[in-house]
Amino acid sequence: MGKRLVVKGWNMWMRLWAAMVVLCAVTACAAPSVQPNAKDAAETEAIALAEAKAQLVTYPKYGDSDPHPWSGRKPWSYPVHGIDVSRWQGDIDWTRAAASGVSFAYIKATEGGDLLDPRFRAHWKDARRAGVRRGAYHYFYFCRPAAEQARWFIRHVPRDPQALPHVLDMEWTPHSRTCTRRPSGARVRAEADRFLDILEAHYGRHPVLYTTVDFYRDTGIGRLAGTEFWLRSVADHPRVTYPGAQWQFWQYTGTGRVPGIEGDVDLNVFGGSAERWLRWSGQI
Repeated sequence: MGKRLVVKGWNMWMRLWAAMVVLCAVTACAAPSVQPNAKDAAETEAIALAEAKAQLVTYPKYGDSDPHPWSGRKPWSYPVHGIDVSRWQGDIDWTRAAASGVSFAYIKATEGGDLLDPRFRAHWKDARRAGVRRGAYHYFYFCRPAAEQARWFIRHVPRDPQALPHVLDMEWTPHSRTCTRRPSGARVRAEADRFLDILEAHYGRHPVLYTTVDFYRDTGIGRLAGTEFWLRSVADHPRVTYPGAQWQFWQYTGTGRVPGIEGDVDLNVFGGSAERWLRWSGQI
């Protein structure tokens, strides 16, 4: 009697096991997922950060055809440097530029509502091939509506998940042959908001806004909420030239000399640590 019960019990469990195997075959039972714990995630992120930092060339110091005698904090005290370029730089040896410490490039794409920089596509492609993080910028004219200019930019600048947030370049244009208007500060801010919102909806990140000292002062453009700024200041640190302003990029000269580029080029720094740069630019 005892043996028959044992055998009967064993047979019952075998039938249950076989039924479960059949059921899983029919319903595609999935193995329980194993979630990494916080320690594993932190270790993985630390490894990724170390690898990304090892690829950066930090604290470069470039030549300048018209050097400024900096006092206080100097541009080369920042670890991450980059350039902004247009057709005027001609052909660029992007591999040499990257090896010298160019970590990012902002490339002129469009101007107003009808001009495309003829070197944009080549610079865009070649910078990526050399491993330089790049974004595109638009030079704004006050003689066309912001929405029209935003559509012109979108027409020519492709979506790229690896691209930096694109840039709206707003400054006065007193030497333009076609548009020298100087709208009120309220009008300027409204047009900037419109342009930035359209690009954010299309590309998925809020653009950066580049501007100059007089334009910043005259228009109150610094009041735009949620906007990161790229400020031109070639004679002093931005904290002196733009008191109280928060900035992401600082353009510190227009007469820089960089390996791989013939002639002068604009030089810029990112206003944070190497780690912050890697996070902001989406590399980790």
